[in-house]
Formats: sequence, structure tokens, C-alpha cells
Amino acid sequence: MSAVRRAAGYVGATVVLLVGWWALALAVGSPALPGPVVALTAFVTVWPQLWPETLVSLARVLVAMALGTALAVPTGLALGRSARADAVFAPLVFLTYPVPKVVFLPVLLVLLGLGNAPKIALIGMIVFFQILVTARDAAKAVPHASVLSVRSLGASRWQVARHVVVPAALPEIFTALRIGTGTAIAVLFLAESIAGSNGIGWYIVDAWGRIDYPSMFAGILAMALLGVVLYELLDALEARVTRWRSAGR
Repeated sequence: MSAVRRAAGYVGATVVLLVGWWALALAVGSPALPGPVVALTAFVTVWPQLWPETLVSLARVLVAMALGTALAVPTGLALGRSARADAVFAPLVFLTYPVPKVVFLPVLLVLLGLGNAPKIALIGMIVFFQILVTARDAAKAVPHASVLSVRSLGASRWQVARHVVVPAALPEIFTALRIGTGTAIAVLFLAESIAGSNGIGWYIVDAWGRIDYPSMFAGILAMALLGVVLYELLDALEARVTRWRSAGR
């Protein structure tokens, strides 16, 4: 039943967005803002050329998010549970976290070239810091009584981490991942549009340069669809790995 309500919610939201889009396009009256019918028709028409670019962008985001998460989660959990390590490394994290990572794109382009590597590295860097800070704070917030109760039963540090710390931190980590998805898509567009020869970001800027606004909006729709797919994948993954949260519901 929840799946039906979720689908109905998506349908309702889509209708509202399309109506608002249509009204705005009608009010602006500019070819630069085609209506939803024109954009959706273009999307269907150019999809044979657009889907390879979508797959390229999807691969870049998935690899970057996987690498950033794989590095950030254990590091953040370790800092959160070790006062000594946190005292040493937390100031370094707090000094580097506020720095906008996109400013390093020129450096990454010089060091890694114009291929996939600098785009993946930039997105991975952003995801890494978001997950690192969240995992650290979530691990620090685990009640000390919960740890002591498990340790009193003879659990090792590894068992405490596996059965107490990680389950307690997972919901917040997934929340950070969902928030990071939007940032990752935005940075992906920036990286592909500035230094790219493929991907959805490159496709949008290329269509814009050709004054092909319907194709440009088809690319925007593809990027929006990419974000929705990633969000839903994370939601499904969270439901699978945190099944204990709904066990008592």
C-alpha cells in the first residue's frame, strides 16, 4: 500500500510541476523556455542520442559516490569512536570541509587530464567530506550505555562496531548520501560542461550553443531523471540494509 501511495505522490507532483512549467513558459513566451509538450517530444526524439550520454554520467556518479562513501564511512566512524584520533584529525577536517571543492576542478584537470578521472575525483571528494562529517557525528552520538551493555556481554571492539555503532549511524549516513546526490549531480553538470566531450552536462551545453532549446531541455529532463533514479536506488538500498528499523512497525 505504501508503494501505491508513493507512486500516487510522484504522479501528483509530476502533474503539479508540468502545470507550473506550462504556465511559466506561457507567461515568458520565449523560445529559450519551451513548454513541457515541446520538451517531452524532443526528449523522445533525441533519446537514441541522449541515452549513451546518460549512461556515461550515471557511471561517473555511481563510481564517485561508491569511492567517496567507501573511504568516508570507516574513517568517520573511527574518528567518532576514538577521542585521540578525533583530537588529531578533526581540526583538519573542519578546516578543509568548508572549502568549496569545485575550486579544485582546474587542478584536477591539469593533474588527471580531461577524461573521467577528474570528474569522478571531484564528485568523490565532495561525497567523501559530507559522509565523513556525518558518520563521525553519528558515531559520537551513540549512547555510551549501549556500548557498555554490549561490552558487558563479552563483545569485542569489532562486534561493538558491527552490532551497535554501524546500525546506529546508518540512517544518518543514508540521509547524507541522499543530500549528497543533489550536490553530486550539480557538480557533475559543472564538470561535464566545462571540460567534457560526453555526458549529459556536455549535451545540455552543446544544445544550448546550437540554440536548440528543445534538445537542451531534453538533456535537463534526462539529468532530472538521473537524480530521481539515484535517489530511489539509495532509498531501496537503505530499506534493505536497515530492515531492523521497520521490524517493530
